[in-house]
Amino acid sequence: MSIAFDVSLLPFAGLMGLEITSAAPDRVEGRLLVRPDLCTTGSILHGGAIMALADSLGAVGAFLSTPAGMRTTTLESKTNFIAGAKAGTTVTAVSTPLHAGRRSSVWTTRVEGEGGRLVAVVTQTQMTVEA
Repeated sequence: MSIAFDVSLLPFAGLMGLEITSAAPDRVEGRLLVRPDLCTTGSILHGGAIMALADSLGAVGAFLSTPAGMRTTTLESKTNFIAGAKAGTTVTAVSTPLHAGRRSSVWTTRVEGEGGRLVAVVTQTQMTVEA
């Protein structure tokens, strides 16, 4: 079951313009308009913006999966860049858990451009700690 997630709880993600379209403990979806100020040379979405998008979605999923009184923090993140996304287009991303344990979880996020073209795959590890 997907729940509404208030992106204002993630100030940096909000600054980027990330829209979380669906959020559940086992799947988080979002989209991001590729604005010129998020791009590198050639009007291509900056790798750091791709990583921040994926980190935000994985963190939401990890947070929704934790017991009350706990929070999560990113321990590690790895990104494979596959293709570019041009300014003026929209990328979509889906983050799902590969592992959800008591003290850590591993999330994979697929970032796709318009038409479903794979832009990047990000794998991150989230640690669960007391709030």
